[in-house]
Amino acid sequence: MQWFASLEAWQQALLASLMMYAMTALGASFVFFSKKLNGTFITLLTGVAAGIMIAASFFSLLLPAIEQESSLPPYLTVTIGFALGGAFIVLSDLALSRSKFEFKGVGDKKNALLFFAVTLHNIPEGMSVGVAFALAPFSEGAALSAFLLAVGIAVQNFPEGMCVAFPLRAKGMSPLKSFLFSQGSGAVEIPACILGAVAASFIAGLLPWALAFSAGAMIAVVCSELIPECFAGNKAVASAGILAGFCLMMILDVALG
Repeated sequence: MQWFASLEAWQQALLASLMMYAMTALGASFVFFSKKLNGTFITLLTGVAAGIMIAASFFSLLLPAIEQESSLPPYLTVTIGFALGGAFIVLSDLALSRSKFEFKGVGDKKNALLFFAVTLHNIPEGMSVGVAFALAPFSEGAALSAFLLAVGIAVQNFPEGMCVAFPLRAKGMSPLKSFLFSQGSGAVEIPACILGAVAASFIAGLLPWALAFSAGAMIAVVCSELIPECFAGNKAVASAGILAGFCLMMILDVALG
């Protein structure tokens, strides 16, 4: 631990981000163990993904956004940021629906929105860890808090990796491509974390807005894509999946928050 504490803030952020990314990739790797998926299992997985994203939006994004310092009162910052994030996804959905763009890589519009929302939410999370390491030398005990924050996000990234990989797999994408897209959603935390450490004074002011914006985007994707899709199947299984996913992420966030 002394060796880690002796490193520069950006180096600490880099190592922490690699750990966070590795947990996303580890969660995504479970898609290789999935063979042919039946309809009930697809419904369950989609519900779990929806529950994870709902809980992550609140516990990982909105609550930290409220706790961050901002030029506006916290309730205004999170409300405006959340509304802008949701509106962004709704407008993107409308634009994509009317366009003739083909998602040859990710599969279809729903997959693209899911991948984009999870990737988007990982950016402010990575930045928050980088900022925490950059500010650690100015506060007693802050270095340990920054490290624990990185560990907490890393553990949460494990189910998030599955949250992206399994819905993509359920849509017919190969296990390899599902894994590659899912781990890619976590890879953005590496540059975001380093950026947060290098430009802490500037990034810290943007964090509450970015966190709230990402929360709005995730909720919009869940409401427009995941929930309608899973409830089109078995409603009881879909409800159980959403509750299970929400509880899992809530436990991780509260226990490691």
